Amino acid sequence: MKQLKISVAQFEPHDGDKTYNLSRIEALSAQAHAQDAEVVSFHEMSITAYTFFKDLSLEQVRDLAEPVPDGPSVQRLIQIAKSYDIHLLAGLVEIDDDQIYNTYVCVNGEGLVAKFRKLHPFISQYMSPGNSYVTFDIKGWTCGILICYDNNVIENVRATTLLGAELIFAPHVTGCTPSAMPGRGYVAHELWENRQSDPVPLRMEFNGPKGREWLLRWLPARAYDNGVYYAFTNPIGYDGEHLKNGNAMVIDPYGNVVTEIQSFEDSIQTVSISADKLELAGGYRYRNARRPELYRDILGADHDPRLKPVWMKK
Repeated sequence: MKQLKISVAQFEPHDGDKTYNLSRIEALSAQAHAQDAEVVSFHEMSITAYTFFKDLSLEQVRDLAEPVPDGPSVQRLIQIAKSYDIHLLAGLVEIDDDQIYNTYVCVNGEGLVAKFRKLHPFISQYMSPGNSYVTFDIKGWTCGILICYDNNVIENVRATTLLGAELIFAPHVTGCTPSAMPGRGYVAHELWENRQSDPVPLRMEFNGPKGREWLLRWLPARAYDNGVYYAFTNPIGYDGEHLKNGNAMVIDPYGNVVTEIQSFEDSIQTVSISADKLELAGGYRYRNARRPELYRDILGADHDPRLKPVWMKK
């Protein structure tokens, strides 16, 4: 039976401090290795942090961007992966000629395995959207990547699955921000400050409609409808001025959460996934039952894409 042991990670990043963030990636990769994980996955733009990019000038963005794979951060990831004999996935800002991308990479000790550019970036006006899906192999598993908002557009998940993905890595920086949906919003700073002495109110907020409860409205559906595993990652604590709820988790093709981080600290959770669920899942049958002649023209029709989260409105 084909199996894979994977770790999902969460940590509190420092804005623009690549040295610090890479040190957390290394420490958590060491923990994953100690738990015999073959893969460890980190959140979106985990090398630079994310939210503060909304306030940066083009020059400041360019100063933080690097080529992939020849830039120092990806080369450091490769060194870490080699040290711990692990596949490592993490996010950064890529520059390629004059274009800047929110990029997520998979590396092992031999070099770059895959890279994916976010299809729906919005944190900075200077970032260009990616224009392709990606699938790649990790120890016999066909994997895909969709970054944060990319997962909210259900066609992206279906397309990645139809390209063969059995496991989709979903790095995010999300949760605990305002939305048109009732119950969403920021979490009070005082709750974070008191997390050690009075943890229950913060956990209730993080697990409620502002955080985990919102995630569970749709993340399990992406896994279930497509019959794939999902590896969701998210920072804990502050990313920029936004408090984030973590809740990194692995979801199986039945839509069940099979492991999840319920901690306010930098940490990982590790689980073995098995291929037997892939064909037993309802999503496998639904994919095979498709009749694309009915909706090919509907789904492929041109439209005007719009993307601006409520919390970014001035």
